[in-house]
Amino acid sequence: MNSQLLPELLPSLLPELGHFALVIALAFALCLTIIPMIGVHSSQHKLMSYAKPLTFGMFIFTAISIIILAYSFVIDDFSIKYIANHSNSHLPYYFKISAVWGGHEGSLLLWVFSLAAWTMAVATFSKNVEQEFIALVLAVMGMIAVGFIAFTLLTSNPFERLWPNVPLEGRDLNPLLQDVGLIIHPPLLYLGYVGFAVAFAFAVAALMSGKMDAAWARWSRPWTVGAWMFLTLGIALGSWWAYYELGWGGWWFWDPVENASFMPWLIGTALIHSLAVTEKRGTFRNWTVLLAIFAFSLSLLGTFLVRSGVITSVHSFAADPSRGVFILVLLAITVGGSLTLYAFKASNVASFSRFALYSRETALLMCNIILVVAAVTVLLGTLYPLLVDALGYGKISVGPPYFNAVFVPIMSFLFVIMGIGPLIRWKKAKKGELRKQLVNPSVFSVAFGLLFPIVYGGEFNALVAMGITLASWVFLVVLKDLINQYKLRTMLSLSQWGMTVAHAGIAVTIVGVTLVSSYESETNVKMSLHEKVEISGYQIEFNGIKQVEGPNYSADQGQINIYKGDDFIALLQPERRAYRVQSMGMTEAGIDGGLFRDIYVALGDPLDGGSWAIRVHYKPFVRWIWLGALFMALGGILAMMDKRYRVKKRVKVTVAKATTQVVSELS
Repeated sequence: MNSQLLPELLPSLLPELGHFALVIALAFALCLTIIPMIGVHSSQHKLMSYAKPLTFGMFIFTAISIIILAYSFVIDDFSIKYIANHSNSHLPYYFKISAVWGGHEGSLLLWVFSLAAWTMAVATFSKNVEQEFIALVLAVMGMIAVGFIAFTLLTSNPFERLWPNVPLEGRDLNPLLQDVGLIIHPPLLYLGYVGFAVAFAFAVAALMSGKMDAAWARWSRPWTVGAWMFLTLGIALGSWWAYYELGWGGWWFWDPVENASFMPWLIGTALIHSLAVTEKRGTFRNWTVLLAIFAFSLSLLGTFLVRSGVITSVHSFAADPSRGVFILVLLAITVGGSLTLYAFKASNVASFSRFALYSRETALLMCNIILVVAAVTVLLGTLYPLLVDALGYGKISVGPPYFNAVFVPIMSFLFVIMGIGPLIRWKKAKKGELRKQLVNPSVFSVAFGLLFPIVYGGEFNALVAMGITLASWVFLVVLKDLINQYKLRTMLSLSQWGMTVAHAGIAVTIVGVTLVSSYESETNVKMSLHEKVEISGYQIEFNGIKQVEGPNYSADQGQINIYKGDDFIALLQPERRAYRVQSMGMTEAGIDGGLFRDIYVALGDPLDGGSWAIRVHYKPFVRWIWLGALFMALGGILAMMDKRYRVKKRVKVTVAKATTQVVSELS
């Protein structure tokens, strides 16, 4: 009889099994934190060897937990509070699965799963790293996992039940999130956020070992590039999602949550280049460790901003402020503990070796400093309104005017230095060599930048001239460096190709940002049936409204014909949706996209006499913004695949002795 009841009882017990799997994952994380540390401290290799199997155990049980939650969404188990608040039986199955991370509790479980996946990846692909060193790295990642799994279990349990008052139907997923962007954007963003935990763990392990050498930088660099690559894709996809989903036609708003992901990206970019110097020249070692600490700390800060309730944003989760306090404690422990260790150990390591003013080291150091300054300006603009509000001086808003006025000049200077770095020698440039290398790219960039706005826009525009000059400068210098390297080696490394493609992507993005900001046009009109309006040489014809039904919404769908002269270009069908459960209206834009321009139409409110309010945008080169981000990510992938990161060199460190020394110093 028991065997007959088991298949019937199992689905009802799945949430408890998911919760229990997370508890077991916490136990594995605790063991991963403690046992390898004891092994390193006592030089017991058997205890160190437990690090990798413990990592696999933590990953397996975390995976079981998130899979059970996803399955519970698919079968509409509304006895689970989280599912009842974020799903509905009429929700398409693919949105049910992505709804797993559509709210605070589930997205935090995704955070934990991403951390477990990164930890397992490090354990799997670090076979050539010295056992003591990798044991320390995995133990540090175990510490981070303990904090976030405990946070999930104690304050944000996604398996909490609603017994005995189980609703017959769920409240549905937020209509803003019922989009393919939810399926892809959060996993990519979290893999970027959490990936910096690997760089952080390597940095802390290097501090504890007391030997921050080229080998450490070589092993840390591909993991850092991987995290940066995922974060790049996540930010770009979030920008694209906001562009077409919110109906306002913008691609970046300097929203606090947007800033929360952008800040670690800036520091991560600096970290990648600093690791390159440490690996190549053995310098910048302390600075590199500090950047690794700050990159992950800013990722944690972003997590706090999104989940603490201190900011209001369409991107943030409506969370209990007490949860924010928990994350703030984790942030304080992480930053405070790592900086304390840094204070004890960094002074024992010479960070800067001698190099000339005219050298690649100097150029990369200047780029690092500029990126850090840029991140600080974004941090100040994000936190200042919160500080003013907390001190009781009222509510203020820091928006695009501040960021554009401060951030744009800083980044323009960065792009100038970027052009110098690839062409200048390590250690010391020869007299007159740099001038000879830069003269042709400089002349052509300036000439092209000055002529472009006149040819394209019909009149001179200083901002366009500056943007196109900088984009041309970055691209031509990278191309020049590629030619130089090919002449010397005939066979370029994947790392060299990665740098070239990523820098070319930055040039493409600069073009997109410059041209769409300067030449976009917008018109808000009242349109009756068969009425036409012109924008940037295109005719927009309104052909009425069609009623359409979706799986969980009804919509007014506009029928908009686009013409250029007598040629028919496209039929756009923007929608105004009304979701049945949440009674919330949403706008879905109609976009005719192309490589060189977008025609963007959003449907407004119905007006008298059967007419409608319609907003039309013409956006030149807007897709180059995201195309450039794809090139940057591709560059990261190529750099990660470089064969030198797979060379069988063991990282030799006297970790046991160094760890004992650290423990004695701290005590």
